[in-house]
Amino acid sequence: MTAFPLPPLTLPESGRQLAGPAAVLGVERSLTGRHWAMTDGDERLAEALSQRHGLPEIVARILSVRGIGLTEVASFLQPRLRDLLPDPCRLRDMRRGAERLAAAIAAREQVAVFGDYDVDGATAAAVLLRFLRSAGLSPRLYVPDRLREGYGPNAPALRALAAAGVSLVVTVDCGIAAHDALAEATAAGIEVIVVDHHQAKLPLPPALALIDPKRPDDASGLDHLCAAALAFLLVVDTNRLLRTSGHYAGQPEPDLRQWLDLVALGTVCDMVPLAGVNRAFVTQGLKVMAHRGNAGLAAIADAAGLRRAPSARDLGFAIGPRINAGGRVGQADLGARLLSTDDPAEAARLAARLHALNRERQDIEQSVWVSAMDTVDPDGEGDAFVWATGDGWHPGVIGIVASRLAERFRRPAVVVAIAGDQATASGRSVAGKDLGAAVNAAVAAGLLTKGGGHAMAAGFTAETRLLGEVRAFLAAFLALDDATAAGLRVLPVDGVLSLAGAAALPAALMGQLAPFGPGHPEPRFVIPAVRIGPIRTAGSAHLCCGLIDGERTRLPAIAFRCAGQPLGLGLSGHGGAPLHLAGRLQPGGGGGGSLQLVIDDAAPVTAGL
Repeated sequence: MTAFPLPPLTLPESGRQLAGPAAVLGVERSLTGRHWAMTDGDERLAEALSQRHGLPEIVARILSVRGIGLTEVASFLQPRLRDLLPDPCRLRDMRRGAERLAAAIAAREQVAVFGDYDVDGATAAAVLLRFLRSAGLSPRLYVPDRLREGYGPNAPALRALAAAGVSLVVTVDCGIAAHDALAEATAAGIEVIVVDHHQAKLPLPPALALIDPKRPDDASGLDHLCAAALAFLLVVDTNRLLRTSGHYAGQPEPDLRQWLDLVALGTVCDMVPLAGVNRAFVTQGLKVMAHRGNAGLAAIADAAGLRRAPSARDLGFAIGPRINAGGRVGQADLGARLLSTDDPAEAARLAARLHALNRERQDIEQSVWVSAMDTVDPDGEGDAFVWATGDGWHPGVIGIVASRLAERFRRPAVVVAIAGDQATASGRSVAGKDLGAAVNAAVAAGLLTKGGGHAMAAGFTAETRLLGEVRAFLAAFLALDDATAAGLRVLPVDGVLSLAGAAALPAALMGQLAPFGPGHPEPRFVIPAVRIGPIRTAGSAHLCCGLIDGERTRLPAIAFRCAGQPLGLGLSGHGGAPLHLAGRLQPGGGGGGSLQLVIDDAAPVTAGL
């Protein structure tokens, strides 16, 4: 490890929880209404981490905040799949599914991959499609249309696959709640392997194999994996069986590592915790992606204007949304087709189509966002969740709008698109509030036509006439107690740095801690009493500026999606007075190893006096 001479980072001394009522710099109510609270790190552990592993003090202290112990540092900073990849057979039904898939390959059966229209579904489908082709099959792909067919397997689609000669279907990122459709598949003579990671409840649907770490009788402890990772484990076990049986005696065995770029993309975009094997999937997958061996990923990176090796942030904010655009406002199978093609010309064509659809999606999303904000009660801070409904809203963007509402109001949010007597809803949650459980309970209560999801994201369809009852039911289920409500108003801070100290940090330092995501958020620092230089608008709502301290130290900064909002108004209307800023340090757009501050919040200096 390279050691960097750095200024000290202010951190308290014990535990990992948010420090009591004490506010960083006295900020109890910032411009966005939040209480700045220091996350606690163990100073003794940080010192031991620094000494034993040769880490910079700032890295060691942040690792202590994240709960990384002395023996976990190497696997955290340099995760390797050989050390962290679990035995696939820990998952219930994995061996049963792998044996059936291996048999289908050996017998040259017609196999179909039934996917979902989001990034996780597209990457999981692409992993399986590429593996099946490498093993000698010509598999079919089926992704249901979001508007006409809805989510997951449906009986007409499965019957059509049976009529086309398909004998085995592997569903990815869907299927665990498709009781009627899977029963129809059995009646039509199709066997089904379900690969899913959504909440499962008894009784389970009929299928040859149900690979889902969230099924009640699965003891694998792998419920943090996304569908792409589960599909990769199915490939690992199937490939093992094929090797043992001599299948590769007359042909080269595929190098499964070449598909880790797909697993990394699915892992980042599905927002699963970046710990353990997930961290290894992303770290190693980004290395694979840098070689641009996947024609589709290379084409979509070019369409997004990425001229360097993608980072985890690029996967989530540049590549992922474009692949999602097909399922949201275009053709549902475009993402999986892009990620599974080896034809550069087809990849370029599909990437251009997805790029155009993403722009269309952005326009539709903004329209729904404005309408949704008009329906939200601005004085409803004590409500259990945010609820927004609208006639004719595009179902393909309501999940994104729900995510923005949850981020804005720091509460679960549900956005409902009404189309006549039927309504489609998508919701996003916050830590500590299991939205998937709430939706499952509403299904069990007979209030929803169908629904499901997991703790942080869920969706459902319902009769429009029942929406009042649905809202009341979810509100009761998600009712916030005082402690939870107070916790959602807290902005966790990992340390306090002077502007000179922040400007002196090499970008490589933050790279030691990456990738960031759920379970390992980007470190957030407070920079006290800085002055804001001239502000310019980027895009439609981002604000760019320069930060200056009394010593004339300068640091570029950006605040996303805040123009016209309390944070943006505060940054623009400071009148030359200094502000305390809270944000994350990321590589600057100008390159050269410099950093910029991504501003998350601000407070007048008087708030800390």
